[in-house]
Amino acid sequence: MVGHPRLIRSLFAVFGCFFAALADAHSIPEIPVHGRFQADGTAEISIEINPRSWAPSPAEAPSLEQRAWARLTAEQRTELLRRAREHAAAVVEFTFEPLGRVQPDFEFTFGAEDGKPLYKPDDAVVMVGRWKTRVPAGITGWRIRSLPGHKVSVLFLNTLDGVPYPRIETLFPGEASFTLDLTGRAAPATAAGPRADGSAGWAVFVNFLRSGFVHVLPHGLDHILFVLGLFLLSRSWRPVITQVTAFTLAHSLTLALAAAGWVHAPESVVEPIIALSIAFLALENLFRPRYTRWRLLVVFLFGAVHGLGFAGGLADKPIPADAFLAALTGFNVGVEGAQLAVIALAFAATFWVRDEERYRRWVVVPASVGIALAGLWWAAERIWA
Repeated sequence: MVGHPRLIRSLFAVFGCFFAALADAHSIPEIPVHGRFQADGTAEISIEINPRSWAPSPAEAPSLEQRAWARLTAEQRTELLRRAREHAAAVVEFTFEPLGRVQPDFEFTFGAEDGKPLYKPDDAVVMVGRWKTRVPAGITGWRIRSLPGHKVSVLFLNTLDGVPYPRIETLFPGEASFTLDLTGRAAPATAAGPRADGSAGWAVFVNFLRSGFVHVLPHGLDHILFVLGLFLLSRSWRPVITQVTAFTLAHSLTLALAAAGWVHAPESVVEPIIALSIAFLALENLFRPRYTRWRLLVVFLFGAVHGLGFAGGLADKPIPADAFLAALTGFNVGVEGAQLAVIALAFAATFWVRDEERYRRWVVVPASVGIALAGLWWAAERIWA
């Protein structure tokens, strides 16, 4: 294969076009399922369906904004609500123990994400289904299962007597949640509400670790391209390790500050800068392919901005107050694991090119050109969207 540079250039050209075509990808929508249980036996189960969830490629599908929703006819809105009802039944299985599987009779209405009212023209419109019921005597618990065959994850959230339950789960297709114990729901709540024990804290850590990993690999194309830009400067261990360390320290710091609510930057500013950082790093690989202190400073500064981007993914999930540290640590560890996986895959894909001159001509230059084009395309789209 070393004797076929034209084939290698063609492959990297294809990859470059592929990255550019996907550069407008959005985050994968999630389906929150929220159980609210009161001591008197009343309960409300709610589910939030984003129309992107049933698209062939949810990550690439645009959101239905309020300005577009306002132009829909009554028939079109009714059809959206019908599809949301069908999608809810096809995606989530609801079970009360020992009663067995139940099918909630959801009443769907339109709203903004996270249960908020529609306000701004660019608010994403979702369908919110609510089912008010009374838990029969003898019910000991409730759980859900994310059915196989769809492409989004399901969030399992609960509130007992008005107090958020500390354990939250993200369920990928085919996975079942833990069983929430409902036998003690009539007991008076403590002033602080239920607290996360050691097992719940560990479960939150593992759950957010998975979420952090998939936020980058495979769903975080922008962060994948940035890490590849770090790798392409040099395959020597020192430049790779020092750059990744600087990037990790920077984005871990801003992720923690943003998650704690101490730092906030609008997405309209953060996302274009992330895209430009990808292009800048790739262009530097082309025109200034040397590891210097300047490069390390650039990586650190851009890493701080990427941390704010990671915070956006973390903000999509409600974090239990008693398990905040476990959730933040798990998400960050998941992000780091995904970054190391990207670098390991890059090493595995290029180790056979022993000659550094050929490596630069056949790998670094074509890949950096493709990454730079993707970053510039992405930046233009985000600035003028």
